[in-house]
Amino acid sequence: MNYLLRGIGVVAAVGTLSLLAFSLPSGGEARGDGGDDVMPALTHKAWQQECGSCHLAYPPSMLPRASWQRVMTGLEQHFGEDASLDPATQADILKFLEKNAADSGGSGMGRRVMRMDGNTAPLRITETRWFVRKHDEVPRATWSRKSIGSAANCAACHREAEQGNFEEDAIRIPK
Repeated sequence: MNYLLRGIGVVAAVGTLSLLAFSLPSGGEARGDGGDDVMPALTHKAWQQECGSCHLAYPPSMLPRASWQRVMTGLEQHFGEDASLDPATQADILKFLEKNAADSGGSGMGRRVMRMDGNTAPLRITETRWFVRKHDEVPRATWSRKSIGSAANCAACHREAEQGNFEEDAIRIPK
């Protein structure tokens, strides 16, 4: 009887460890939407290089497909800058953004963005109702601090923004 109980304990322990091991994130895989404001970890070389060279490569799940289409078709006048790309790179990045957009259904964050913004296609993330609600307690003067610059500078306050973490416990608002 003692051996039977010990055997059941070993099986239970191995099962628990296996479950934990398979649920932990691994190097190249998306980590999922573990928290309210954690984006899937995505990699796309052209998106990271081209978009990330001037600003945070914003997570695609922060805007719907129609918004990304508007952004990518207006790169010659991208918020006051010429961010033109060769047609192949532009098409490649747009395909990636569309596949991972808020309305693609692949992200819990995207579903929350779409639940609040429905069928709208805002040009700016900061114009989404989701963004406005999440930042409603931030005074307008905070955005204009030299250390922040604007509401579009996520990485100024969200220390782990580049890793897709926008959780409140990872925020530090600079002076």
